[in-house]
Amino acid sequence: MTSPSRTPCHTTSDHLLGGRVSYNQPRDGFRSGIEPVLLAASIPARSGERVLEGGTGAGAALLCLAARVPGVSGVGIDRDEQLVALAAQNAAANAWPALRFVAADIASTPDLGMFDHACANPPYHAAGGTPSPDASRRAAKLAPAELFAVWAAALARPLRPRGTLTFILPAALLPVGISACESAGCRATAMLPLWPRAAQPAKLLLLRAVKGGKAPFRVLPGLVLHDPDGGFTAEAEAVLRLGAVLEV
Repeated sequence: MTSPSRTPCHTTSDHLLGGRVSYNQPRDGFRSGIEPVLLAASIPARSGERVLEGGTGAGAALLCLAARVPGVSGVGIDRDEQLVALAAQNAAANAWPALRFVAADIASTPDLGMFDHACANPPYHAAGGTPSPDASRRAAKLAPAELFAVWAAALARPLRPRGTLTFILPAALLPVGISACESAGCRATAMLPLWPRAAQPAKLLLLRAVKGGKAPFRVLPGLVLHDPDGGFTAEAEAVLRLGAVLEV
């Protein structure tokens, strides 16, 4: 998710995918959750293909993708120059020189060449209520109504024909996400719900679209994230810790 430039921040040393990925991120402000790991698990990239991520932050999604798919290359865009620098440091620390990070606004992204896949975990909360006192959290979460169309168009533009576009979104915004993808020339082909617990409504989902695609839309079985005791299910652990693929 994007966030504005700010004064230098302290970082924490963390890990993703059960320790396979070293990951430094800001100690304060917006911090990565499980969303980028789930997003990365859903990208159908193969060795030699290029992936574009909008709002990359400190690079969690592309780092997880590189750990899962040897030989993949990627470019992450974020308007926060400090997060972009931190993402580049994370890529270097994990010895993945094929990952590149660019400081830019998603609406005015420079020419970065063609891509096989694009993805994002975009801001999604409408303005209103009590805003966070932290600027990075506000920018990472708050979004104007037209944001999805802007992001979908920007990410779809450099996609090759039949390239995939994947968003992780709140379930309530599925119609908005589908409309944005369709307006960008990407046919929405599948939705995978992410349930907090069994028999509970999904709060998040993964939305897949294909540039120039014609396949009918599918609702997939989905993933239950937590057991009744609050721990992750075995299926969620396989994705979050072991690098298993989420078929979308």
